[in-house]
Amino acid sequence: MAEHRATITWERSTDDFQYDTYDRNHRWAFENGAEIAASAAPDFLGDSACIDPEEAFVASLSSCHMLTFLAIAAKKRLKLDSYTDAAVGYLQKNEEGKLAMTEVILRPQVKFSGEKQPTPEQIEKMHHTAHENCFIALSVKTEVRVECPVS
Repeated sequence: MAEHRATITWERSTDDFQYDTYDRNHRWAFENGAEIAASAAPDFLGDSACIDPEEAFVASLSSCHMLTFLAIAAKKRLKLDSYTDAAVGYLQKNEEGKLAMTEVILRPQVKFSGEKQPTPEQIEKMHHTAHENCFIALSVKTEVRVECPVS
């Protein structure tokens, strides 16, 4: 079992504390010393120069899928040269009528080199296996789809 920690810090920076004017900017700090400037999404009066939780959610799902896919490719002794994902998440009303990240679509594009080249079907199966074993995808109820272009 592994434990993962983050410290989230916010302080009031205005004299007032009114919904329309309070500052949404805050910091995410991690045990390795990394810090990220975060805020609410611009639609919720946040700073567009900062990362918002919705973006981080999409990035977390995409990153986990990628890392799982890389492990699968390495164990198959395939030579993977690049992996790019233009992931998108949708914030909309769920079945209870509340805003939620209801869907995330991953669109990974991979490039292999070397003599051992996987077929499009094998790549699709690797993505399926990665999705079935991604820790983050297994932890959420949001629908996560993987759309792989077939070469």
